[in-house]
Amino acid sequence: MATPSPHVHARTPQTDDAHLPQVTEPRNPGMPLDLNWVLSAQANTSAIERLAGTIGARRSVKKAYQAAWLLKAVTCIDLTTLSGDDTSRRVERLCAKARQPVAPAILEALGVGPITTGAVCVYHEMIPAAVNALKGTNIPIAAVSTGFPAGLSPFELRLKEIEMSVAAGATEIDIVISRRHVLSGNWQALYDEMAQMRAACGEAHVKAILATGELGSLRNVARASLVCMMAGADFIKTSTGKESVNATLPVSLVMIRAIRDYYDRTGIRVGYKPAGGISKAKDALTYLALVKEELGDRWLQPDLFRFGASSLLGDIERQLEHHVTGAYSAGYRHAAH
Repeated sequence: MATPSPHVHARTPQTDDAHLPQVTEPRNPGMPLDLNWVLSAQANTSAIERLAGTIGARRSVKKAYQAAWLLKAVTCIDLTTLSGDDTSRRVERLCAKARQPVAPAILEALGVGPITTGAVCVYHEMIPAAVNALKGTNIPIAAVSTGFPAGLSPFELRLKEIEMSVAAGATEIDIVISRRHVLSGNWQALYDEMAQMRAACGEAHVKAILATGELGSLRNVARASLVCMMAGADFIKTSTGKESVNATLPVSLVMIRAIRDYYDRTGIRVGYKPAGGISKAKDALTYLALVKEELGDRWLQPDLFRFGASSLLGDIERQLEHHVTGAYSAGYRHAAH
C-alpha cells in the first residue's frame, strides 16, 4: 500500500456546519437490465478466498501512517444503532459521537483538525431524534427502510416506508433486497424492485443491502451486485448485520470487482459498504487496503465508501490513543452511545 501522509488534510472544518468531505460524485442513473452481462458473471470461489486471505498480510501500515489511515476510517463510518431497545436519548448520544468521534486532544496531538463520521444510521422511528441532534451539521442521516432486516413486508409498504423516511429527514436510505429473487435467478424481478425503490428515494441516496450471507454463492453475489447497480443503486452493501454471516473479505472482493466492472463499462462510480462484524481497527485497515488496491484512491472517500459499524469506532479510538500516549485505555471509555 502506498504510504499516505501521516496527517489527514482532506479539509479542516472551520464551523460546526462543516462535514468532511462533501459529496461530489454524480449519482448512479442506472441503465437497462443487461441479462447477458449479468449471466456472464462468474466467481472462482477457491481463487477468491485465496486472494482475500493474503490482503492483510501483504498490505500493512505502521506508526504515523497507521494513525492517518485510522482517521480516514473514522470519516467513512456509518455510526449505527439498530436495536429493538433504541431510544431517542441513545440516538442523541450516538449523534454527539458522530459530531466528535475522536477526542480533541488526540486530534491535536496528531496535528489534525476536527472530523466527523460519514453518517449516522438508524431505524425510521429514530430519524426525528437524529435530525434534531445533527442540526447545524452536514452529517447524513441514513435510515434502514423497506422492512429491515428481512425485507418481507408487502412491497407497497416498503416503498411507503422509504417515502416516509425521506420526508422525515433521511438523506440516505439503506434498503434490503428480496433474497428470493436472487436464489431463484429472477433477475428481472430484482431489477424492477430495485428500480422502484430507487425512484421512491427521490434525492436521497440509496444503498442496496444484498444480505450476502443468505445468497448461497459468490456467483449470486456478483450477479446481484450488477443487477442492483444497473437499477440505480448508489451503493451496494454486504449485510444487514443481522445475518449469521456478514461482511467477509471474499464477498467484498466479489462486490468490489463488480463495482470496478460497472465503472469500466459505464463510467459511473458506485459506492461500497461492508457491514456487520467489523469491530477491530486492524480489520478496518484491511478493508481500506482492499478498496485502494482494487478500486483506487477515489473510492477512499465517504461518498463512495462506508463501514457499517457500531463498535469499530471504539477500537480505532483506543489505537489512536495508544499511538499518541503509548498506553491503551479501557474499552468502556470509548462507548459510542
